[in-house]
Amino acid sequence: MSLFTRSRQLPGTAAGEGAADSGGATGAEGTEGPGEESASAQDAVEPRATDVTDPSGSSPLTTDAPDSPRPGWFGWRRRYPRTARGVSVGTSVLAGVLVLLVLLFPNRLDHMNVRSFFRLPVEAIVLAAVLLVLPPKARRIAAVCFGLFLGLFSLLKFMDMGFYQTLARPFDLVFDWIMLSNATDWLRESFGRTGEVLAIIGVIVLMVAVLALCTLAVVRLSNVMARHRPVAVRTTLVLATVWVTCFMVGVQFGGVTFATKGNTEFLANRVQHLRNGLGDAKVFEKESAVDAFAATPPDQLLNGLRGKDVMFTFIESYGRVAIDDPTMAPEMDATLKKGDETLKSAGFASRSGWLRSPVTGAGSWMAHSTFLSGLWVKNQQRYLNLTSSKRATLTSYFQKTGDWRTVGIVPGVRKSWPEGKYFGLDHIYDSKHLGYKGPYFSWTPVPDQFSLEAFQKLEHGKKNRDPIMAEIILASSHNPWSPIAHTIDWNDLGDGTIFEQIKKEGTNPTEVWKSQERVRTEYRKAIQYSVDSLTQWMQRYGDERTVLVFLGDHQPVPTVTKGSTSWDVPITIVAKDPKILDRVADWHWTDGLKPADDAPVWAMDKFRDRFMTAFAK
Repeated sequence: MSLFTRSRQLPGTAAGEGAADSGGATGAEGTEGPGEESASAQDAVEPRATDVTDPSGSSPLTTDAPDSPRPGWFGWRRRYPRTARGVSVGTSVLAGVLVLLVLLFPNRLDHMNVRSFFRLPVEAIVLAAVLLVLPPKARRIAAVCFGLFLGLFSLLKFMDMGFYQTLARPFDLVFDWIMLSNATDWLRESFGRTGEVLAIIGVIVLMVAVLALCTLAVVRLSNVMARHRPVAVRTTLVLATVWVTCFMVGVQFGGVTFATKGNTEFLANRVQHLRNGLGDAKVFEKESAVDAFAATPPDQLLNGLRGKDVMFTFIESYGRVAIDDPTMAPEMDATLKKGDETLKSAGFASRSGWLRSPVTGAGSWMAHSTFLSGLWVKNQQRYLNLTSSKRATLTSYFQKTGDWRTVGIVPGVRKSWPEGKYFGLDHIYDSKHLGYKGPYFSWTPVPDQFSLEAFQKLEHGKKNRDPIMAEIILASSHNPWSPIAHTIDWNDLGDGTIFEQIKKEGTNPTEVWKSQERVRTEYRKAIQYSVDSLTQWMQRYGDERTVLVFLGDHQPVPTVTKGSTSWDVPITIVAKDPKILDRVADWHWTDGLKPADDAPVWAMDKFRDRFMTAFAK
C-alpha cells in the first residue's frame, strides 16, 4: 500500500484528523489504542457482510462491506486479531527504537558503549513536534523526507566508522569519494575478485536496507502519533520539558550528558567542513605560489650533493608505533640495532628524526607528494591540483640541474601513472618493468628485496653512468601485511619465482585479520623485513657516493596503532661521506637508525626546503 494512500473512514468514526490520518497505516495499526478495542479490532472478530444475489439466482454470495478492515495476507488479521494487535504494537515499538538508535549511535566504533544509548536526543523531540503540527498531507510527505534524511545520516555515520578505522579521521564529503575506488582496488588485490564483489554487494544491500527501514520507521511513528494525537502531544511536551531541565542542570550518567544535541553539532561541523573543503582549492593555490627556490639558477641548486647517488626511499606504513609501541619495541629495537651494525661494518653513519605526515592509515601518495613538494597535501583534490601545476618538487629540482639521471622504482604502480612525469623522473620502473616473475603477496606486487635488487641491476649497478637520484617506494609493508616475504640470499633472487614457496609458507590474511594482535604482529614483521632489505642493500651495494634518505609515509591503520593519535613517522639519512652528515648537524637528529623520543618533529612539508638549504652550496 502506498505511503500516501488514505484508508476509508470506518463507521462511527468522527470525520477529521483521526479518520484522514489513518492513511498509510495497515489494518493492524487500526487495532492500536490503550485500554479499549478499536473499531478495526471489533470488525476483525465480527466482519460485516452484504448479501449479493448470485447471477444464477441459486444462492446469495457473501462479500466484505466496503468499510471492513483489510484482512492482511491470506486474511490472517481476521483469523488472529490478538496476534495482529501484538505485531502492530511490536512493529511500532521497533520503529521507535530504530529512530532512537540512529540518533544515538556514534560515528566511531571506539566510542560505542552502552552509556551512549542512555541519552535523550533533542532531535527526536523536534522531529515529533514538527510531525504533530503539520496537516495530514504535509505530514506524510515530511515523514518520508525525514526518514530518508535519517537513512542518509546513518550511512554517513557508517562511512565515518570505516574511515576512522582506516584513516583515523571522518569521511570528507568533498574529497573522499575517489577513495572508495581505491578501497575496491585494495579489496580485489587483497582478497580476490570474489571478495571484492561480495563486499560491494553487501554495501549496496546495507544502503538500501538502511534507507528503507528508516523511512518506514518514521512514517509508521507519524501515523501512530496522528491516531493518538492528545497522548503524543502531552508526551512530546513532557519530554521537551525534561530535556530543557536536564540540559540546563547538566545532568550526567556515568560521565555522559543525558540531554544531548550531538547530532545537531555533528551536522553543523559537517556543514562547516563542507564549506572549508569547497574553498580549499583557492587556499592551496595561494600556498603553491610561494617557492623559495623557484628563481634559483640550476647551477646553484644542491651543490653539496654533486657527484652523489641520492636515494629517497619510502617504507610503506612505517609509523612511529613500530618503534614506540611496547609490544613491538623489543623486536624493532633489535632490527634497528642490527641495521646500525650492518651499516657501520660497511663504513656508513646515520642520523634519525621524526616527520609528521598529513595522512594516517592510507593515502601514501599524498604523503609522498607532501614530502617532495613542500606543500601540505592533505586530500585528493590538493594532490590533483598539485600534479597538474608547475610547482617544483625535490626530485624535479635534481632533474633541473641536469647533473642527475632521475628514476622511480614504484612496484606498487600497476596502471598508467601520468603524474610520474610531474615529479621530474626521467624513467619510471613500475611493477611490470622490474623483471619480477613471482607471486603477489596480497596487495604487494613485488617484494622489497627484489625491488632493490632490480634497482641495482637496472640503474645503480651500471658502469660509466651519471649520478642517480632515485625515488624508491617499498611496498611489502602495505596493508594487509599477510602473507609477507622474508630476506633470502641475494644471489638466489633470480626472476622472483623463488617467492612462490615463501608465499605458501606465509600466513592467510583472512585468518590474520580475525585477531588484532595477529595483525599487529604481522605488521611489525613486515616493517622489519623492509628495514632489513634496505640496510642489507646498502651494505652490499652502497659506496662513497651513496646517500640514502628513508622514511615512513604514514602511520598504519588504527587496528595497529591501537588508539595512538600520533601521525609521526621516522626518517633517517645514511651516508659514508662524513661531510654529508656534517651539513645536517644543526638538525639535531639522533645518531643511528632509531630516533630518540625527544628528537625534533617537523611537519613533512618542511623537509624539502630544509634539505635544499642544507645542500645548497
